[in-house]
Amino acid sequence: MKDRLIVSLDLRDLGQIKEIVASLRGIVSFYKIGAIPFTFFGIDVIKMLKDEGVRVMFDLKYHDIPNTVARACEAASQLGVDFITLHTSGGFTMLEDAVKATLMHAEMNKSPAPKLLGITILTSLDEAYLKDLYGETTRSLSEQVVFLADLARSAGLDGVVASPHEIRLIREACGKDLVIVTPGVRLKEIAVSGDDQARTMTPKQAVQQGADYLVVGRPIVKAADPRHAAQQIIKEMEDGHRART
Repeated sequence: MKDRLIVSLDLRDLGQIKEIVASLRGIVSFYKIGAIPFTFFGIDVIKMLKDEGVRVMFDLKYHDIPNTVARACEAASQLGVDFITLHTSGGFTMLEDAVKATLMHAEMNKSPAPKLLGITILTSLDEAYLKDLYGETTRSLSEQVVFLADLARSAGLDGVVASPHEIRLIREACGKDLVIVTPGVRLKEIAVSGDDQARTMTPKQAVQQGADYLVVGRPIVKAADPRHAAQQIIKEMEDGHRART
């Protein structure tokens, strides 16, 4: 299970990022780089992580016209990242063009293709916020998540990013082969200041529901002892996996 934990490094201090990676060496092998560290440090932070021999989830959540997203995915592939995120709400053509561009780049360079993950509905949103944003629709939040997950699957994406509350619904609609990456994971005993996640579960619950990977940031990087916090989460993930099997 420790290979299924992705630690989010949404930090603006490169020294702190290096310290956390060093403190988690040997138990965490996958990290997420999003807009904050990439804006501050660019490709240097990706190179630093790859030099550590770990996997990288490149989480810029691309959402633009199809050609722009396709070229961006090509560029991200050149960095050697392992997962790339893009918004499913960009539509089928945008998603499909990204898949084609990524696979073509991998074939031309004889390199592994990164997995493309479709962002469904952000875990900071709840039902009321969704209605405020889009108005009254015929779909509930969970129905919209499943709709977008199925769109990602039909366009050829490898997986989706979705809250733990929609995992089982996605599995039922899209099958067992679609990779589900789940943020919004919290240990009950860890209080996280400024938490903006609305749809959360514990690591055990999320894995038991069927998540393939868990993304955890603040409960680890803001912990007094990040290594101990990561070990707690991995243990819960193992408990969830045993309960599932």
